[in-house]
Amino acid sequence: MKKKRLEAILDIIGGGAVGTQDELLEKLSERGLSVTQATVSRDIKELRIVKSMDASGQYRYAVSDQDDAQRLGDKLRSIFEHSVKEADYAGNMLVIRCYTGMANAACAAFDSMKWEGVVGTLAGDDTVFVLCRTEQLAVRMRDTINAILAN
Repeated sequence: MKKKRLEAILDIIGGGAVGTQDELLEKLSERGLSVTQATVSRDIKELRIVKSMDASGQYRYAVSDQDDAQRLGDKLRSIFEHSVKEADYAGNMLVIRCYTGMANAACAAFDSMKWEGVVGTLAGDDTVFVLCRTEQLAVRMRDTINAILAN
C-alpha cells in the first residue's frame, strides 16, 4: 500500500502543478487512496519533495532526488579523489592507498558508489582493501580508479 501511495505521489507531483498538501490529498483521493495529512507530510519528507518556484512565480512541489543525488555523488567523488593516491590489485583483492588518515572517508565514498562485484571493504588508516568477486573485476576497478585520479 505504501509503495503504491509513494508512486502515486511521485506521479502526481511529476505530472502537474501541486502547491499544497491539501491539493495532493485531493488528487490521491481521486485515485482511490485515502490518507491523512500527517501521512502525506511524512511521505513528502521521505521522498525528498521540496517546494520550488515554477515559471509563473507560484511555489509548487517538485522532486529533488536527482539534483540532491547528483550533488551528493559529486561530493563523494571529490572526497574519493582527494583521499586516494593510487589503486592496485592482487588476485581478486583491490588495494586502495590513501593519504594518512583518509582511508575511512575514501572507503565510505567508495562504498556509496555501489560498484558491481564488490563483496566487501575494509579501511585502515591509509589503506582500503576491497574484496572483489573476480580478478577481472579487481583489474577493472583499479583501472577506473587510476583513470579518475589521473584527471
